[in-house]
This record gives sequence, C-alpha cells and structure tokens, in this order.
Amino acid sequence: MSILDIILAIFIPPLAVFLKKGAGKDLLINILLWVFLLGIGGVIHAFLVLSKK
Repeated sequence: MSILDIILAIFIPPLAVFLKKGAGKDLLINILLWVFLLGIGGVIHAFLVLSKK
C-alpha cells in the first residue's frame, strides 16, 4: 500500500478501490457505503480492500 493509496482511501475511497480492483462488486459496495454511511464506511472498506493481497 503506497502513500497515494492511503491518501485516496481517505479522501476518495471509491477511486482507491477502483484503481486496486477495477469495476466490480467491491467498487459498488464501496460506493454504497460511502454514500449511505456519510463517508466513513467507504474509508474503512477501502482500507480493507487495499490491505488484501
């Protein structure tokens, strides 16, 4: 996980997930969490996705 990944995961979580996994279910989940949980859900999910190998 690079510094850019961390910055994107904090400020624009869907973009961080998209760059790591592409357009798929992880991106959709992240967008829904980001919108409905006012950002913090998307940030947590982005860090979980980025930390997976």
